[in-house]
Amino acid sequence: MTESRAIQRTTRQSPYKMRLVIDQVRGQRVNDALALLKFSKKLAAKQIEKVLKSAVANAEQAARGTNTALDVDDLVITHAIINEGPKLKRFMPAAMGRAMAIKKRTSHVEIVVADGVTSRSKGRKGS
Repeated sequence: MTESRAIQRTTRQSPYKMRLVIDQVRGQRVNDALALLKFSKKLAAKQIEKVLKSAVANAEQAARGTNTALDVDDLVITHAIINEGPKLKRFMPAAMGRAMAIKKRTSHVEIVVADGVTSRSKGRKGS
């Protein structure tokens, strides 16, 4: 089976905060990752959960299109990355008529899921 991915661009949360959550689910099975994200207190977990569900739906759709069987329980997160998006630049008044710049950071979330058997065989060399 080929890999399926989902991308969410310009999420209104800083990449540093998003990376704290994505590091916990990288390399896990999809069901374990969804359970972890569902009960996480971090706001970033909701956004990452949406992207992960979208990647699983894309995998199911691709399997239907090629008429192959897909077991969602065997899917593994093979690639999960948070990149920095464009910054929203705002200004706040400061003392003596000055202005302080405020950068509201955004993130790009990218998640790739693949069948567990495929991802394990890629990691081994010479076997």
